[in-house]
Amino acid sequence: MIGFLFSIIAGAAMSIQGVMNTRLQDGIGLWEANAYVQGTAFFLSLIVMWFFGSGSLRAIASMPKGYLLGGALGLVITVTVMLSIKGLNPTVAISTILIAQLLVAAAIDHFGWMGQEKAAMGFKQWLGLALMLGGVTLFKLR
Repeated sequence: MIGFLFSIIAGAAMSIQGVMNTRLQDGIGLWEANAYVQGTAFFLSLIVMWFFGSGSLRAIASMPKGYLLGGALGLVITVTVMLSIKGLNPTVAISTILIAQLLVAAAIDHFGWMGQEKAAMGFKQWLGLALMLGGVTLFKLR
């Protein structure tokens, strides 16, 4: 149940942050907004790590190098969320983002990529994704 609670918090925070970042972009510029957002997250992460961290940054040297690209994806995520909200509207942009997340997550589960345990996608799961796509299409129609 705690996983669902964190998922709800993450989804709400992502939607609010996406709109905030887009408004910030309107005022100071795309890359300036991204630098501020990423810099703030980095600074706050360091503070939280110093107080609550229990891992080891030294262990990063032994991690598969591909996993280190997660930080670079933060730049891609922040910038593309801002551009999608600016080009669409928050509801359509976030809905499309969520569907893309589900499709990629389904592929990761199905193929067991990045050490994830394989989880088969059946007809019902694909139908659910198709219905979500249809819902976004209906929502976008005027």
